[in-house]
Amino acid sequence: MPRLDRLPEASRKGLLALPVQVNDTTPFVRPARPLAAARLALVTTAGLHLRSDRRFGPGEQTFRVIPSDTPAAEILQSHTSIGFDRTAILRDLNVTFPIDRVRELVARGVLGGLVREAYSFMGALREVAKLESESGPEVARRLRDAGADVALLTPT
Repeated sequence: MPRLDRLPEASRKGLLALPVQVNDTTPFVRPARPLAAARLALVTTAGLHLRSDRRFGPGEQTFRVIPSDTPAAEILQSHTSIGFDRTAILRDLNVTFPIDRVRELVARGVLGGLVREAYSFMGALREVAKLESESGPEVARRLRDAGADVALLTPT
């Protein structure tokens, strides 16, 4: 993310004028089991998708399913913005979507397992009504039904 003072004045003013959602409380639920016995779900807002999937469009509030056994080379990012440099993600997907690191933790017994599917949303959304009322709850239901005990959310 660039520093505000390095952006063109119009971009800086536009970003500073954006409305932001305020959450007065942060929900927290202590995991029901230790991580070594827990099934983890990965959820990202990096705009990731399978090479064979349709790209995300700007402001899109839907999601993409990424099977957890997908090789990192088959996952692409269609989220672009003047607000961040994608170079690190293009070099190593694990910077924003740590699928290989999570697999290593499962192999070492630090995590109990990984649910079958990960989920990706588009980031930097200005409008989130559909995300809050439809696609977000749908992914939550899918994760519950898949037996996820914990979720790792990776923003971009």
